[in-house]
Amino acid sequence: MSVTQSKICKGCWEQMHVPVPLRGPASIPFRVFGIRPSRMNPNTCTICELMFKRVMKARKITVDVSVLFADLRGYTALSQSLPPETVSAMLDVFYDECAAGIWEFDGLLNKTIGDAVMAIFNFPIQHSDHAARTVQAAREIQRRCGLRREFGESGLGVGIGIDSGDASFGEFGRSHRDLTAIGTVVNTAARAQSAAEAGQILMTKAVYDRAQPQTADSKGRSYQLKGFETPIELFAA
Repeated sequence: MSVTQSKICKGCWEQMHVPVPLRGPASIPFRVFGIRPSRMNPNTCTICELMFKRVMKARKITVDVSVLFADLRGYTALSQSLPPETVSAMLDVFYDECAAGIWEFDGLLNKTIGDAVMAIFNFPIQHSDHAARTVQAAREIQRRCGLRREFGESGLGVGIGIDSGDASFGEFGRSHRDLTAIGTVVNTAARAQSAAEAGQILMTKAVYDRAQPQTADSKGRSYQLKGFETPIELFAA
């Protein structure tokens, strides 16, 4: 997996203008104190991760984000015909390629859910063009997965859905605390992903409008998504 690696933490630099080293000799003293690249995004550090968790406990933070869901199509059927170790290896490849595409455009890999991933853009690393970055990340995921021989030979593909808008961040649940985003934007992105075919990226009108000129050639049509009373217009990226 090839990931563009920043020498300093992008989160600390953007939020506090403090150049916290992540890699190289200058990072060694910081690692002694447990400051190292975050697992959610290796271009941010564990300081950002701790701040992220503390802030999220407020459960009342609303931020403008883009949300991406990617699902490995054909995985369930394939898992019934191949040895478990082969199937697990394919899932590892999928996670790695998704992570690389998401992190390249400063997204946060928030969840891995079976054969799907959920990513959030514009938090904690903020970009005014986060919708366009999400579209670019989705295309990069498709490109990376399309180059994998394992997927081509097995007939596996990836379906992706994207939406942009306000989401609430927090730690939700009682017996099990889950740090994540909730809201209509998350639900819509998930449903768009469900409607996407293998190799397809479907985005909402909000993403289409905000990601110009990345989406200028995209074509839209109405989809009846589960849980929505009226059809939703989605655009193929």
